[in-house]
Amino acid sequence: MSVEPYREITFDKEGDGPAGQSAALTALARQGVTDLVMLAHGWNSSPSGATRLCSDFFEPFPGLLAPGIEAGYAGVIWPSMMFTGEPVPDYRALVTVLPEKEPVLDRLTELLVTTPAEERAFAEFGSLLRELTDVVAGADGEGVAAGSGEPLPAFLVADPVEVCALFTEALEADTTAPATTAAGAGAVPVEGFGGGLGRYWKGAREVLRQATYYVMKKRAGGVGASGLGPLLGEVARAAPGLRVHLVGHSMGARLVAHALGGLPSGARPVASVTLLQGAFSHYAFAARLPHDPGRSGSLRDMQSRVRGPLVACYSRHDAALRVMYPLASRLARDSESFGPAAGLLGSDDPRWGAIGHDGVRAVPGTVVRTLAAALREGVPASGCVSVDTADVVRSHSDISRPELARVVVSAARVGR
Repeated sequence: MSVEPYREITFDKEGDGPAGQSAALTALARQGVTDLVMLAHGWNSSPSGATRLCSDFFEPFPGLLAPGIEAGYAGVIWPSMMFTGEPVPDYRALVTVLPEKEPVLDRLTELLVTTPAEERAFAEFGSLLRELTDVVAGADGEGVAAGSGEPLPAFLVADPVEVCALFTEALEADTTAPATTAAGAGAVPVEGFGGGLGRYWKGAREVLRQATYYVMKKRAGGVGASGLGPLLGEVARAAPGLRVHLVGHSMGARLVAHALGGLPSGARPVASVTLLQGAFSHYAFAARLPHDPGRSGSLRDMQSRVRGPLVACYSRHDAALRVMYPLASRLARDSESFGPAAGLLGSDDPRWGAIGHDGVRAVPGTVVRTLAAALREGVPASGCVSVDTADVVRSHSDISRPELARVVVSAARVGR
């Protein structure tokens, strides 16, 4: 680890963690730590990979801090592993987070490797995806999560050939990043597929990524609300003077944002939040959705639970959030979305945008700054701030940058 003192906070898929974690963070305050910076990794990260990310991201911090600031660091580690993408996708890596689905994953892997050009193979693929994600297809053609009745993404119950064709078209249409995949995932090869139906297995890979994306999306929100939020409440009671600065990447940004909703009533330990390439809706914090004023974002006004600013760093170079996130959101009719999709390709409809692609939207008073301006002038002391980091962030996972560390330090008010 590049910094000390560093603590690792771990949660399982339900948001539960080992005993003593809040005490370990409280002990840092007794040792003189004034500010605790906590980083939550994105999806598709192994525990060891998450630790490496924390080490790389935190490395510049000691040289950026003002005299008198004693910083501590923590990595928030949660089970997010999906599957690797290069050189040949390792789909069975999903077994590490979905061990009960091993037989399903074995058959999915076989189909994706052999790519049979037959409609019945795609029908089986769709059925396996529903089994993987615990979706039950209803008689009306919709889908519900088993045991909950909650509506789930339409692409899991729609015609699998049509869905795989849509994702194939989206991948091929994105000529700026022809091998880019879903938010948080690595790149996959797009060559080697046959003609006819066989070429749609290219899109099928992306459909599997998106199916696991929705599993991890629900998990990230739950870990934030049920795990990290209550943990921070315990820390606030035991060490009320400790200032906590939350940082989240990709799905980890969703996790730390939902942690604000999990804080106990009256607890305000969070002094700043920085979201890096956040993989959730840019309307999440809105009191009213522009396209449907009677509805609000899923994290309405949660920024008010932060004593300082909530900063969203975004980049137009993030093809995962520019292309695949809007497509999946349209197909899913995501909670910040409205109505049926009118044309599924392209990313010009603002209803489907990600906060990591174009920042906070529909929150009055949000300040928008270039990275250069944020580094030169700092960021405001409170409220929502969107920082365009395209000058340094060239892809979804490109976050271990000293400039981003400086943004976090500016938001935290601990810089030189």
